[in-house]
Amino acid sequence: MADTTLAFLEKFKGDFEKMKLAAPDMVKGFGGLFQAIMKDGALKKKEKELVALGIAVAQRCEPCINLHVQKSLEAGNSPAEILEAASVAVMMQGGPAYTHIPVVIDALESLAPKT
Repeated sequence: MADTTLAFLEKFKGDFEKMKLAAPDMVKGFGGLFQAIMKDGALKKKEKELVALGIAVAQRCEPCINLHVQKSLEAGNSPAEILEAASVAVMMQGGPAYTHIPVVIDALESLAPKT
């Protein structure tokens, strides 16, 4: 199922372009908020991506999981750190978050460098 992650990310590129055309103010506003919050501050971007991933798992948002696994890897997190952050979400949210750990694993299988 890891191919679904790559398919989602490819489709999202096109969807993002459509959103920029259809709702430019919304995209600009959200993008500005995202950039302002996700830069290094008291917490590093690397840590913030793990927080975002944990919330994505707790909220059971598959698109968010895929995007934040990708961004977590890009920020320098290891697959082990990503799975541990997702595990914290399971501890806090329970069974519904637990059922979304395979989405995290699929995304890691698609996106993490092979060692």
